[in-house]
Amino acid sequence: MSLTPTRREHDLLGERDVPASAYYGVHTLRAVENFPITGTTIAIYPELLHALAAIKRAAAEANHALGLLDKTRMDAIVTACEEIRGGALADQFVVDVIQGGAGTSTNMNANEVIANRALEILGHQRGEYEFLHPNEHVNMSQSTNDVYPTALKLATHIGIVSLIEAMAVLRHAFEAKAEEFKDVLKMGRTQLQDAVPMTLGQEFSTYAVMLDEDEQRLREAVLLIHEINMGATAIGTGINAHPDYAALVCRHLSEITGIKLLTAPNLIEATQDCGAFVQLSGVLKRVAVKLSKTCNDLRLLSSGPRAGLGEINLPPMQAGSSIMPGKVNPVIPEVVNQIAYEVIGNDITVTFAAEAGQLQLNAFEPIIAHSLFKSVAHLRQGCLTLEAKCVRGITANKEFLRASVEHSIGIVTALNPYIGYANASSVAQEAHASGRGVYEVVLERGLLSKEVLDSVLQPEILTRPQAIAPRE
Repeated sequence: MSLTPTRREHDLLGERDVPASAYYGVHTLRAVENFPITGTTIAIYPELLHALAAIKRAAAEANHALGLLDKTRMDAIVTACEEIRGGALADQFVVDVIQGGAGTSTNMNANEVIANRALEILGHQRGEYEFLHPNEHVNMSQSTNDVYPTALKLATHIGIVSLIEAMAVLRHAFEAKAEEFKDVLKMGRTQLQDAVPMTLGQEFSTYAVMLDEDEQRLREAVLLIHEINMGATAIGTGINAHPDYAALVCRHLSEITGIKLLTAPNLIEATQDCGAFVQLSGVLKRVAVKLSKTCNDLRLLSSGPRAGLGEINLPPMQAGSSIMPGKVNPVIPEVVNQIAYEVIGNDITVTFAAEAGQLQLNAFEPIIAHSLFKSVAHLRQGCLTLEAKCVRGITANKEFLRASVEHSIGIVTALNPYIGYANASSVAQEAHASGRGVYEVVLERGLLSKEVLDSVLQPEILTRPQAIAPRE
């Protein structure tokens, strides 16, 4: 027998004892029992709690403006919502992140916590729903089917803004390295074979450009989730909502969040369609793929230190082996690679969940939410970690890089305009057969003087288009 004080609550399935100290109620209690899936509650996503509270506040204000909710109850609900938006009562959002019911458990959890806190504000006991009811008042003019997807969109917007900021931090770090390495000559590679010379700065600038492009794509994609279906209620017909409610709640929610929201032109379509989430997830996958490619390059360029490429040095972060003394591994790029793999998998989950919607509702938005929130949060932390613990401290092995250019067969391509194709081919063959560098062979044959050859091999000559005088 439990000694914990309880209060008795009832729903359509019967009565249950809820801990007296809990702000949640019977609907949340059943959800906790029914979905012991991940052991992780929705409280892990504060953006979602923030969004739910903003929606409930907007609904209360709209209903009051329409004469449906008295000012006393509205004020109590608004106060409770603002407390939650400020971080209070997060521990009362206890339902699992993965749940059946299209998010109903999350919506009920929010309704009950807000109602019970509002009751306290009004001077009543938790559970005295005759004074202020979770469904009758907090959930007035609403359904899970418009509240939950709207909350998902608001929470994702908050996360995307934060992700874009983190990507900009990483981009600036790559831009700084591009400037630092702008005169460091090296060999470019295609298919892992020597190609033609470039600078390390040019190589690092590409990573900055890729991030900038993806920041722009995220800004475009996030606009799609500014269209909401509040006022749709159950399936989009607006049953149990005032005719003016949809426009009014959208206006209030825009004012509360500072996000320019739009009511979907067809609420029935908007209630069942998850296309915006698919689009956004696809852009997150794009970010992950390109970020992972960048990390692959960093690991490859820093491989060694003696038996690999060894062109750059990543800052050492921890011992790399329990058996090999002195070994240091590229652990920061490795963890970002793994984040990318997770995001790619999350995109597949979002795709399947969006496709699985049936008729007027998609019941699988909780896994869409969980997948998107993980992708956004982990990419953000990955960008910040990569910048702080890796990119910022990268150094170049400048002399080694210069020597590799002078010794490479690939440099002969740059000399072709000066010594001719036939001579260039012959020099390349001899250099490859003898193991000597092109630089040495050209000097030995007297095809170019050392002064001219050194001039030709300057980074500004080798790494960008140049006007070359025609040969006789």
